[in-house]
Amino acid sequence: MKSEDYIRLENKYGANNYKPLDVVLTRGEGIWVWDVEGRKYMDCLSSYSAINQGHCHPKILSALKQQAEKLTLVSRAFHSDQLGPFYEEICQRTNSHSVLPMNSGAEAVETAIKAVRKWGYQVKKVAPGQAEIIVCENNFHGRTLTIVGFSTEEQYRDGYAPFTPGFKTIPFGDAEALEAAITPNTVGFLVEPIQGEGGVIVPPEGYLKSVREICDRNNVMLILDEIQTGLGRTGKLFAEEHEGIESDLTLVGKALSGGFYPVSAVLSNKEVLGVFKPGDHGSTFGGNPLACAVARAAFSVLFEEKMIENAAVQGDYFQKRLKEIKSPHIKEVRGKGLLIGVELVPEAGGARRFCEALRDKGILCKETHTHVIRFAPPLVIKQDELDWALERIGGVLV
Repeated sequence: MKSEDYIRLENKYGANNYKPLDVVLTRGEGIWVWDVEGRKYMDCLSSYSAINQGHCHPKILSALKQQAEKLTLVSRAFHSDQLGPFYEEICQRTNSHSVLPMNSGAEAVETAIKAVRKWGYQVKKVAPGQAEIIVCENNFHGRTLTIVGFSTEEQYRDGYAPFTPGFKTIPFGDAEALEAAITPNTVGFLVEPIQGEGGVIVPPEGYLKSVREICDRNNVMLILDEIQTGLGRTGKLFAEEHEGIESDLTLVGKALSGGFYPVSAVLSNKEVLGVFKPGDHGSTFGGNPLACAVARAAFSVLFEEKMIENAAVQGDYFQKRLKEIKSPHIKEVRGKGLLIGVELVPEAGGARRFCEALRDKGILCKETHTHVIRFAPPLVIKQDELDWALERIGGVLV
């Protein structure tokens, strides 16, 4: 079968809820992928940061195979020999007190919302049914009904009302707006350190530090959604580290499995996750032995192979070289580490056509918010590989 045959099958039998580039991939290794005709491409999207460790990382693959031959699922009705070690390793590396494993990033967000609301009622003593969580404009936290209800992207909301109440929206990057929005009923502030899907929007320097101080002073739990920005993507284990703060709850997913299996988690202090009692919350697949074995391997290779340090070095180089491109189409280059957005001027006609042109040059990336090209290659990329990509990116954008 050829690419057009596979695309025809998707169009015939699938729901029309995505608009992918017309490339049909069949194999991946490191930063490279190949289509069904054998053409080779550099992956500069990393499945929205799910493949920070590169495609089919051999150590993660080995952990998957070994565990799949032993035990895959017991549900949380029983213990397993993988769950405790997973808890210990991730808590020690992240300075967390507790971890609650789930499957998707959206499930981690929903879990945090439930936990913080329950904390608000049990510990902060907010009146029943009055808990508020503050979120930011232009956010992206997932696709569940509750989450799209507090999105400001009209397409994400259109046709799905009524929505879950209890959320208040403020501008992103504005600490004074957070201070003004807090009431005695505010239990949490949910925010991305960098808005990835929103266009790789980096807040002003000092924003997170101010947010941390405001939340502390008002007894509000700071929830950082690090599902895209975490696990090395920005050149630190977590993006919060760039400002030397710690959240009360950190949400991780995507790269927690290196692209092999859906794994997410809420990392927290005991005060918040401690409100859950048996039966309050759960997931049949959350924390299963296969997921834990994969996550342990995916997490460890980030450190063993110094991928986080590499992301910092190569990210600085990549961003510097992108800024040197002289193009009438480029409005701004921004980002941290290997999460970089190239915003185009409106007159450029949108980012999609440039992504299609880059595909034809052997580079896979994706537009976000119409005018932004997002570059987020695996953290194992080398400088000579970036040079190869930059030559082609410059040729397309000039």
